[in-house]
Amino acid sequence: MATFNITINGKEKTIEADPSTPLLWILRDHLKLVGTKYGCGISQCGACTVHFNGSAVRSCQLPISSAANNEITTIEGLSENGDHPVQQAWLEIDVPQCGYCQAGQIMSASALLKRNPSPSDKEIENAMDGNICRCGTYTRIKAAIKKASNSEIA
Repeated sequence: MATFNITINGKEKTIEADPSTPLLWILRDHLKLVGTKYGCGISQCGACTVHFNGSAVRSCQLPISSAANNEITTIEGLSENGDHPVQQAWLEIDVPQCGYCQAGQIMSASALLKRNPSPSDKEIENAMDGNICRCGTYTRIKAAIKKASNSEIA
């Protein structure tokens, strides 16, 4: 076991864990932030996507030892009241069906719009590639990203 300092959703946390423990399990098991989902465990589906220093990353393969001394934002930290433009667009477009992948989808979309507020269709497709939706709501996901791109993304 080792001790790690990490900033999660703007709050400093001290975590004691095996250095190889994936960030996903630190979030879910140690910090009880269960919005970030386990999907595949091999960084291929995107359900576990969080922001790592502002960039979308898969938390299932990121060891706590690599995440230490960095800023992590989870779906719970994207906005206090669910009023982030991407979250609002998701509701207005009625994106989710089962909803399991949606936290990861929203985190990838919000990271895209932070770095590129007016992405083209191709840029949206490239940024969202690898975020799997088993319900197939890709058309609505793209529509929600386009809608959110017309908002001011903070």
